[in-house]
Amino acid sequence: MYGANPDSTEAKRALGKIETIIYLATKPNLGHFSGLAKHNTIVLPVLNRFENPYKTTVESGNNFVRLNDEGETHLKDSDLIPEVYFLTELASRIHGTYPVDWRQLQDTKYVRQLIAKTIPGYEKIATIDETKEEFTISGRIFTEPKFPTDSGKAKMFVTPLPTLKLPEIKDFGASESARGLVVALMTGRSYSQHNTVVYKIDDKYRGMPHRNCILMNRADAESAGMQEHQRVTVQGNVGKMENVEVIYGAVRAGAALMFYPEVNVIFHPEIEKRSGTPAYKRVPAFVYAEA
Repeated sequence: MYGANPDSTEAKRALGKIETIIYLATKPNLGHFSGLAKHNTIVLPVLNRFENPYKTTVESGNNFVRLNDEGETHLKDSDLIPEVYFLTELASRIHGTYPVDWRQLQDTKYVRQLIAKTIPGYEKIATIDETKEEFTISGRIFTEPKFPTDSGKAKMFVTPLPTLKLPEIKDFGASESARGLVVALMTGRSYSQHNTVVYKIDDKYRGMPHRNCILMNRADAESAGMQEHQRVTVQGNVGKMENVEVIYGAVRAGAALMFYPEVNVIFHPEIEKRSGTPAYKRVPAFVYAEA
């Protein structure tokens, strides 16, 4: 939660107002060191999803629900439990058996039976432990152009696109003579990165040799007098990163990409009013070379 949020300073301050934070984790992450609670921060190591000692189900990208066998951990001498055990045991001690028998939820077969009763289209999951039969979720696959509307036809809507505009160089407090350009900065994960956990510092797919790079459109960079592998400064609305290496890549003109969570420190995102979602994918940034 700490590492994934834009504006790391604000995330740290907000988490620091919580009395106690309990992290259930399969490996260390940035939040364990920087996303600390006001008084107590507890880190509990748990089994990962491939090590859980019970059968699980997964929905594939092709709409199939399949049953997985129990997992096994190579950590024979560790005192690890599945996270669902911890959560259900905690809920049971606090809430008892209301509104459900929390300890019974440790039985994944029972959970599947509840899913079958609750979610339309998942009825077959109630017996998948016995049948071992994968199934598709009913009501999701359309084989003919007929829809559950009054007319039987799809209803189409036009969504107006907003008029987007980037700020000027002067809006970043730079002089008019400053040599650089304003881009719409995207944040993203690198190859060999899962969520905020980085396994390798380079990204071979994008040709980026380390984490402190900015992927730019070649024409954009050259229009501002920059060359590939040149070191530049990238400034957001709350901070800046220096000594950033320019890498040319297949990114559209006017846009650029850097890796999170590192780049989160330079900006405080605008919040979409209706959804409350912060802007991770289009954050104005000023890219320039020091004189």
